[in-house]
Amino acid sequence: MGCLPTLLVQTMTSMRAAIYPLSTCCFVFFVWKQVGFDMIDTFAESHGIPMDRLHCKAIFGQGLIGNVPILLAKPQTYMNLIGESAGPLAAYYKLPLNRVVVFFDDMDLPCGVLRLCDKGGHGGHKGLKSVIYHFRGNREFARLRIGIGRPPGQMDPKAFLLQKSIATARERIDVALKEGIGALTLLASKGLTESARNFNREQKYKHIRLQTLEA
Repeated sequence: MGCLPTLLVQTMTSMRAAIYPLSTCCFVFFVWKQVGFDMIDTFAESHGIPMDRLHCKAIFGQGLIGNVPILLAKPQTYMNLIGESAGPLAAYYKLPLNRVVVFFDDMDLPCGVLRLCDKGGHGGHKGLKSVIYHFRGNREFARLRIGIGRPPGQMDPKAFLLQKSIATARERIDVALKEGIGALTLLASKGLTESARNFNREQKYKHIRLQTLEA
């Protein structure tokens, strides 16, 4: 498992600049530092969003998809303390949590399969637990689950998460990154409900295909 939401800051020490109406903002927030960070880097590059600012213990970048402002954040805390970055960021920009999307690596999904959900609990995931705590117990934020599969044999899950991907897994992750970019771009223009319905249907069929190949 592992784990991601705007308004422009004029200076890091002074007032917030109300450049965009909050109702149009989509704040994308990434938690886990492996595949999740790959996703944010790929997404930022595809939309020309520079990741060149530091605020609330996160590296972040700001840009537009169409006319929708986007903030991409890569927390620099330990995984189980991610909320120390997420909470202050959301509070600073006064973000409604229905504009937040948290990304995380998920061992309960096959490698390369994604799921876009509108809310949920933490499922024992320490990073998500920290985010929920710093959101004052509010769980009403979207999540993009990035499947990485289960570790082989008796391999320690922590070691599995930190290892470099093998070739087959890397190929699946690279495909998933492109699919995730498409889902996020659609989310920005169409909203969560329509995006999740279409995207999850496609990912369900992908899951079935992968299960067939591995049988």
